Amino acid sequence: MSTTAKVVDKPRPRHIPQRTCVACRRTTAKRELVRIVRTPQGTVEIDSTGKKSGRGAYLCRAQQCWQLIAKKDRLDHALKAKLTPKEKEALLEYAHSLPSSGEGD
Repeated sequence: MSTTAKVVDKPRPRHIPQRTCVACRRTTAKRELVRIVRTPQGTVEIDSTGKKSGRGAYLCRAQQCWQLIAKKDRLDHALKAKLTPKEKEALLEYAHSLPSSGEGD
């Protein structure tokens, strides 16, 4: 007979996926970021569900990060596609609905 005590299993903490903002390079929980996706058809869209098919990149919910991607080609590089002026304009329109102060650079 064994006299070892039973080990009580504690529930493991739930895994929280981490992603990095392509503008400020801050790593945070995936749910706190906005996903931009290049669809298989080649269009660039905001993925509010986080489940659209295609190549994705993540941005903070801070206007500074969205303005930074308009000036530099970081999003183009992350999505491996050249954004059209119309797509950049649509992304900047979305950025105006975000808070002006955030934790982005």
